[in-house]
Amino acid sequence: MARQEISDAEWAVIAPLLPVAVGRSRPWLDHRAVVEGIVWRFRTGAPWRDVPERFGPWNTVYKRFDRWARDGTWERLLAAVQARSDALGRLDWVTAIDSTITRVHQHGATLPRGTGGVVELQESA
Repeated sequence: MARQEISDAEWAVIAPLLPVAVGRSRPWLDHRAVVEGIVWRFRTGAPWRDVPERFGPWNTVYKRFDRWARDGTWERLLAAVQARSDALGRLDWVTAIDSTITRVHQHGATLPRGTGGVVELQESA
């Protein structure tokens, strides 16, 4: 299995939770390819236009992600997968908070700051 692919066992869990095309709409591109494209995009941090063609046209991948974000599909999918994992005892509800601090370099700390005005906001006029 390639690193970017969703396993068959994982797909068996999430596939039934995804929406189906109803009515006379055009048939959708394969959900699995599109979801893998979405996962690839978020894993790499690449722009949508850089999603590889093997996942389908980048615009299709983006539109499906956006449609499912607006209609609540991702929230329902997350809730269902979390509930299933919790029921199986595989979910660890421990939360970690990162308190990383980025400090300015010593030479940048004393530079004058342009405020766009004559008076600093902290000072009284």
